[in-house]
Amino acid sequence: MPYTFVEHSVPLYYETIGSGTPIVFVHPPGMGSVTFHRQRELSSSFQVVTYDLRGNGKSGKGNKPITMDVLASDLHELFNHLELKEAIVCGYSNGGSIAQHFALQYPHQVKALVLIGGFSEVCTPLLYGEFFIGIYAVKWHGIPILANVLGNSHGITKEEQQMLADYVRLCDRQRLYEMYVTGLHYRSTDRLHELRCPILLIYGSRDYYVHTYGRIFQQHAHDVRIVYVDGARHQIPTKHHKELNLIIRSYFS
Repeated sequence: MPYTFVEHSVPLYYETIGSGTPIVFVHPPGMGSVTFHRQRELSSSFQVVTYDLRGNGKSGKGNKPITMDVLASDLHELFNHLELKEAIVCGYSNGGSIAQHFALQYPHQVKALVLIGGFSEVCTPLLYGEFFIGIYAVKWHGIPILANVLGNSHGITKEEQQMLADYVRLCDRQRLYEMYVTGLHYRSTDRLHELRCPILLIYGSRDYYVHTYGRIFQQHAHDVRIVYVDGARHQIPTKHHKELNLIIRSYFS
């Protein structure tokens, strides 16, 4: 299995397939790289890179508490290990916050930023609620329940639901708790004007509670395009993978 070591001692699990322009996918806390298993078909046009955040999936948890700087540094080290000078960075949900912070910290390595259901801060009641549910589920040893919820909500088939749920169960409880708390308090809105790369926002047309954030990006960033996936809610990488992969191909091939 392919690993690189960040900070010299923390194993970071990754997979890479295909050739061409690199596109690196960043998953939300808990879900792991398997979130993007249906994006592997993009390997006919891109070098597709997926990885497990530290404390998630098959990656080590390390000794440092989770911060956005730590997560961005991990991704930077993965870029260096794979000798990626520049890539499209695609973050899903709160993985999009990590992608944004990486783009702000290492702008020369980001060709474009793709955010699926992305947000620059948590400032709406429904999104607050989503985070608090995750925080308290983890705090009160509810990872098995959280795993089933995430698996069932994202999977199309029973097998896919089980695969996703099993992967969530691999998480380190402390690191997952820290990721939820960090994500809740992260705010990049005041720095969006610093981003010089193109930003592609992809939202489900029925994912109403994050539509507000598209307007925030348009107000603060320079080069923003928004695409709505008809009939979709939040779970675009799995349940609307055909549309997502077509959008990525149409914008970047």
